[in-house]
Amino acid sequence: MNYNDTLDGIKTYEAGKPIELVVREYGVDPKDIIKLASNENPYGTSPKVTQAVKDMADKMFLYPDDSMYVLKEGLAKKFDVKEEEIIIGSGSDQVIEFAVHAKLNSRAKVLMNSITFAMYEIYAHHVGAQVIRTQSREHDLEEFYALYLEHKPEMIFICTPNNPTGDAIDSAALKTFLKKIDKDTLVVVDGAYMEYAALKDPSKSVSAKELIAEFENVLYLGTFSKAYGLGGMRTGYGIASGDIIKTLYKLRPPFNITTLSLEAARVALEDEAFVTSSIEKNFQQMKRYEKFASELGLEIIDSYTNFVTICLNEKQNSSEISLSLLKKGMIVRDLKGYSLNAVRVTIGTEEENTRFFELFKEVTGN
Repeated sequence: MNYNDTLDGIKTYEAGKPIELVVREYGVDPKDIIKLASNENPYGTSPKVTQAVKDMADKMFLYPDDSMYVLKEGLAKKFDVKEEEIIIGSGSDQVIEFAVHAKLNSRAKVLMNSITFAMYEIYAHHVGAQVIRTQSREHDLEEFYALYLEHKPEMIFICTPNNPTGDAIDSAALKTFLKKIDKDTLVVVDGAYMEYAALKDPSKSVSAKELIAEFENVLYLGTFSKAYGLGGMRTGYGIASGDIIKTLYKLRPPFNITTLSLEAARVALEDEAFVTSSIEKNFQQMKRYEKFASELGLEIIDSYTNFVTICLNEKQNSSEISLSLLKKGMIVRDLKGYSLNAVRVTIGTEEENTRFFELFKEVTGN
């Protein structure tokens, strides 16, 4: 059977391995498996959210409110923007897909970092667009601008903090960069981990309100999958000028968020104390990873997220180490697919992190 030739060569996105797979393939007892591969909140979600979802369980037979008014109202209040400047997606991934289909085609170019979220490139290839990448491991805005001048891309992706490396851009530097970009170039600023960066270092905190007020060509992305602990509910959002949002709505299918997802996100927004507590504990535990890597003589990329990227030495192989850990019930993310000899490790609870340190030393012989 023949298919759309734009799909030729596209690599399927590989999500973090599920616990069930490890049980089936390696016979590890489920209670001994620790998943530190998908950057989920190890503290779960707010108890208020859990109760709200239980209370809504008898409404599952109803379609959700397609206007998503209550959730958009909450987001508008949080970010001090207008409701018509917000679009809700099934994860921020879906909003990325909307943006790509709205702006790119087979004659277009898109610029992104050398190592960044894989779905940017995958969605771009869906429409046959040419992908331009930087050479630098972390976001170098001077290099971005040089490539922008050379290729004149129709779209630019800036992921800050960046996944899977964890680095973040100074908000002032980002604005300086954006001022030099033509208004017909759509710039997507992906802030999936912004709650973490904002607490660790205010200079890295990007304000969606300020961005869209100053730059009519910017789309800011956020998600409930990380700090809010709602990865399983698949709820994300985009914030941009009314013109951009109206265009993206032309691509949005009806009822793209479930009734329970809407309720979970609404209540999660109201419990900022849970989010702040989770983030504070995250950075307390991150110090242990930094100390651990230093003791082993390994580089750890300065992270503004809920994960760390541990770069291995020339005698170590990230794929072999990841597999060895997997067989012992420890799931981490191998970054060899990003041409990086490194493992990305979600920062778990104190007990989970202690177990990772033990197993990592065991499999590497340290």
